[in-house]
Amino acid sequence: MTKIKIGTGDWIVVCDGRKALILENIGDRMFPNLHTKEVHQHPDQSTSAQGSSPPGSVHQSMGGARSSIEQTDWHDEAERTFLKTLAERLNLAVTTGETTSLTMVASPRALGMIRADYSAAVKKAIHSELHKDLVKMPVHEIEKQLLA
Repeated sequence: MTKIKIGTGDWIVVCDGRKALILENIGDRMFPNLHTKEVHQHPDQSTSAQGSSPPGSVHQSMGGARSSIEQTDWHDEAERTFLKTLAERLNLAVTTGETTSLTMVASPRALGMIRADYSAAVKKAIHSELHKDLVKMPVHEIEKQLLA
């Protein structure tokens, strides 16, 4: 793996579908020092707490045939909403000048979901992306993984 270059003031966003860490480099390129700036989480409720109605069905316009509708995946919807909110937060940070450079570190699934919600400003600010799920690690371990 190539060593990632992280400048002073750059943000490293480590996330999955349930948790996001926004880390800021308060060191320099030679000796990065990552500190937690923000932590975002959403509760992972049980499926029954999120939606308990049975799947619906559709009556055909001709004849007596019926088709069932697929059950909504409430966990998937919650992850998409969480990542959309995170993308909005990153857009605000870039457009207001809180940061000018972002490094995204997320599982491939989360990266695929959040990319659809990047604004033009966020796309421009992204320095690099890393397909790894490091969100459950402590910050010093994340730093080791990124700089190894």
